[in-house]
Amino acid sequence: MSVDNNNSTSSPNFSSAIDAFQQGGIIAYPTEAVFGLGCNPNDIIAVKKLLALKNRAVEKGLILLAANYSQLLPFIDDKKIPQDKRDSVLSRWPDGVTQVMPANKDISNYLTGQFDTIAVRVTSQPDVVALCNAVNKPIVSTSANFSGEKPALTWQEVEQKMADKVDFIIKGKTLGFSQPSTIINALTGDVYRS
Repeated sequence: MSVDNNNSTSSPNFSSAIDAFQQGGIIAYPTEAVFGLGCNPNDIIAVKKLLALKNRAVEKGLILLAANYSQLLPFIDDKKIPQDKRDSVLSRWPDGVTQVMPANKDISNYLTGQFDTIAVRVTSQPDVVALCNAVNKPIVSTSANFSGEKPALTWQEVEQKMADKVDFIIKGKTLGFSQPSTIINALTGDVYRS
């Protein structure tokens, strides 16, 4: 397990986060409100490892966190988003709102779970933005905790509880939100989690 001790996306250690991502590792990183655990969404072995670490049922699906909408396009069925809804969908970002969107039919059910949709979010958290831009894709995002426990709020909590389970911890800070993201249906606005 590596830790980014310089707390900076420009530090040499940040390249270790990129390496861990590209080599199928599990990364702990700050999001808007809590620390997240993630991996490369195209690496199903890494996704399975993440689900096992969390003891999370595959049927629940996972969230993808990105620096911009274009990074999400390989995972969503953009053609199913009506033009008259597009502006409202995009206006909800960045930060704080996870939107459930039609999934690209070619992506793994390890990401979508039992659904034909995928939960996605665009963030402005600088560490996540830097990582996603460096690898030009989103990162899987699930809270840094074992199922049934409270999510970690700091890198120190992650290090204390999960140091031997993750491959890299980005020592950044959350954006300070008091609640995890709201989850809504992108097209209808129905709220699944507030």
